[in-house]
Amino acid sequence: MAKGRRLGRRSWRVENRGRDGGVRTEHRFGEDVVLAWSWRGGHARTVVLVHGIGMGQQYFGLLRAELARSFDVIAIDLPGFGESPEPTRAASMEECGALVAGALRDLEIGPVVAVGHSMGTQVVSELAVQAPDLVELLVLIAPTVDRRRRSKRIQSARLLLDLLNDPPIVGIVGLRMYLQAGPRWFLKQFDAMLAHHLEDVAGRIAAPTLVIRGSSDVVVPRRWAREIARRIPDAIEREARGKGHEAMITGAEPVSRMIVDFVASRGD
Repeated sequence: MAKGRRLGRRSWRVENRGRDGGVRTEHRFGEDVVLAWSWRGGHARTVVLVHGIGMGQQYFGLLRAELARSFDVIAIDLPGFGESPEPTRAASMEECGALVAGALRDLEIGPVVAVGHSMGTQVVSELAVQAPDLVELLVLIAPTVDRRRRSKRIQSARLLLDLLNDPPIVGIVGLRMYLQAGPRWFLKQFDAMLAHHLEDVAGRIAAPTLVIRGSSDVVVPRRWAREIARRIPDAIEREARGKGHEAMITGAEPVSRMIVDFVASRGD
């Protein structure tokens, strides 16, 4: 597999097939639609992937493919992102957590290993708190939002800087997905993301948790990732060396290995 800066756009598209082999289901809750893409391999555990702001389930393609060796996998498109239609209002992080819980109950799946990236960490944290029966283990990749830098200007600048610092394909993919979501919808959801305080939720998370930060992540400072890990009653923190905020776009390693090892360490 092509790696790092040698991974071109065409190669990424071939390797990161976000829907190949997946079964698409639609879950409606009023005007909100959650799309769930499922890859079932008869494994003992199911991993649920929840994307960050402006993204969709497709950017999990490489991570999903690697995790599918050990788990059944479900990847989510939140309302207004990916291929899910845009509602008239942006859901809060609390509401997004409830929407994912509703989709999992529709699918009659749980408890799961809930994995969130960036804004998705806020969503899966709410899922774990609101529906603890649905979440066995929790994985937070690049948790947002740093409480000391909770402003639209600072967070926007950091997201753009991270895209520029990563391999070119990350910037291309990230900007394309941001544009697909649309600036108006992106800003609506951005406000909802900033309004949510993960640090206040962390202490109520009962599920054992793995917090992962890329060592080069300019959006999530090391002190913030460690603070979140400390606030969660049963959590460990790991750092993915050489990775930025989009820690799993150009390759599944080392994030996939960290997740597999974490699940294995918790036994059956």
